[in-house]
Amino acid sequence: MSFPQFAFNNIRRNARSYIAFFLSSAFMVMVFFAYAVFMFHPDVTSIELGKNSAAGMKIASYIVFIFAFFFVLYSISAFLKSRNLEFGILTILGARPGQINKLIFMENMLIGLFSILTGMAGGLLQSKMFLLLSTKMIGIPDLPFYWPAKAIMVTAAAFLALFIVISAFTLLFIRKNRVLELLKGTSKPKKEPKASLLLSVLCIALLAAGYWAIRQPLAPKWLLIAAVTGIAGTYFFYTQLSVLTVRLLKLSRRRLWRGTNLLWISEMAYKLKDNARMLFLVTVVTSLACMASSFLLSIYNANKDAYLSSPFALNYTSYHSANEKEDTQMIRGRLQAKGMKFTENKVDQLRGSVLDDGKYQMIELLPLSRYNELTPQMGSETESALRGREAVLVISGQLDSEKYVKDNRLTISDFPDRTFTVRKTLKPVILPFGHYASPLLVVGDDTFNLLSKTSEERNRSAHFTRYLYKIPAWDSRLPAANSLNVALTSELVDSINERNKQSDNWNSLLDARSKNYITTKQGASMLGFIGIFIALIFSISSASFLYFRLHSELAADQRMYRALSKIGLSPSEMSGSATKQIALLFYIPILVAWVQTVVVIRPVLNQIQVYEITVPVLMTIGAFLAVQTLYFAVVRARYIHSLKRTMV
Repeated sequence: MSFPQFAFNNIRRNARSYIAFFLSSAFMVMVFFAYAVFMFHPDVTSIELGKNSAAGMKIASYIVFIFAFFFVLYSISAFLKSRNLEFGILTILGARPGQINKLIFMENMLIGLFSILTGMAGGLLQSKMFLLLSTKMIGIPDLPFYWPAKAIMVTAAAFLALFIVISAFTLLFIRKNRVLELLKGTSKPKKEPKASLLLSVLCIALLAAGYWAIRQPLAPKWLLIAAVTGIAGTYFFYTQLSVLTVRLLKLSRRRLWRGTNLLWISEMAYKLKDNARMLFLVTVVTSLACMASSFLLSIYNANKDAYLSSPFALNYTSYHSANEKEDTQMIRGRLQAKGMKFTENKVDQLRGSVLDDGKYQMIELLPLSRYNELTPQMGSETESALRGREAVLVISGQLDSEKYVKDNRLTISDFPDRTFTVRKTLKPVILPFGHYASPLLVVGDDTFNLLSKTSEERNRSAHFTRYLYKIPAWDSRLPAANSLNVALTSELVDSINERNKQSDNWNSLLDARSKNYITTKQGASMLGFIGIFIALIFSISSASFLYFRLHSELAADQRMYRALSKIGLSPSEMSGSATKQIALLFYIPILVAWVQTVVVIRPVLNQIQVYEITVPVLMTIGAFLAVQTLYFAVVRARYIHSLKRTMV
């Protein structure tokens, strides 16, 4: 038997151990190849959004490749540690270190080559569907199928280099061990797991620091601090705090000596300590995937709500612009040319700010008469007359009115005699100027005219004019990317933006509800499409980690349960004890990832005015929980079946 045959037979006989690693690697190759097929498509640069989509998939392919590097490195090193006994026997039989290294290298490269070939074959079979699905989700024209020669070469070269480098690097894990250590293999007695109280306290402190940092104003510095402290705290949670928690559970003899609790609780202390790094990696990977998915889903829902809560299709704002008349005539002319029925509302306004805890919050002022003229178009009720300094505050339902109103008083910093008595606070479903507009203070007409006259004398920039266009035909339903709604409003916005850019004068702005919706939707769809496959890779890899760790511990567990069965442990008791241990290994990372997602996502999204996160987070965690449950059911069934075969 030749050396290559020996290496191939080793893989074939240990197929049950290698299957999860092989399938995960092949799936990563397939996803990388699919991204490469899109990136190198000859037509992708000639269509709108094509370049941005290709750039996004290029970044995603880098993420896949970097993750694949660490996944393969961890998996191969773990495989080698589980085969210490085998390498020790080969050494006693006369195998030289160089021959063992050659065997390991050939085995790794054989698995790598099979993974590359399988992944690219799967990618080729799915490439047409991938191109079709990607264009539909992102909202770009269909891309025809082509022979992806460049994608094949790039994928093969990248992953071949990855397996060569890692296969050579992992040889260091073997050559330093002596024969006696190798022969002991994984049968060396384990020391009782111990946890440091100091490091457990440090874990709590790091997690608390991360919780505090993520609630600071949104900035790269605070995000970096939150990420570093959160990841470090998660590591110490598994290596220290979880072990300490199990030891505290063992202090209650009443709980410990009930049923099979003594067996599975004692075993969990060892499993948590032995698998701490693996659980840490699974948690970090799952948390990142959950956070990204929750973020995108929240943005998508907020974008839909923003469209439906904006009553006006077009919002033209002029800050004493010389082009005001020309722009409004163009807007009316284009709408009339397309046969659209519309209502134009000219609204003079003032802007100011309210001081809250050392920070200025923007606010807009509107006369009562103009507000009451707009209410029928918003589906709201008119307001009764306002006397003197009385006012009505109109604010988004997600904002805290206490930032503006203190004891029914609101003070605007930009005007003299600026304190108003807020008669009521309204939080309508449909806001006058859109979902993300500043809060609106409705004041009496005489008060507004007085403040407007004062602002002309003191601060002319505080005054601005809005032209609001109500187009009933475009209300109450979401627009399609190729609809007249999107095409016409995008043309108007681009025309005014181009003029402003050339003159470097931004005293007039046109905001289109449908263009904002489609732009945000396409960006979120592109990121979501990319994220789906990355999340799948993370999920499959996590299951692969757990499967391999359990398989590597199977022999030791079989010996233990066989011995216990001789003194009366029943198959049902064994099954219950093993199921609890496997369930904890599978579901603790999901639980920790869920807590981290809620802690991180809520303050980040709140700072960009996205407040509804409960449903997106529950949907995301529910999806990961369902997939994890499927993995758990499969792994548990195979594991329990293997244990039952050894019991007497």
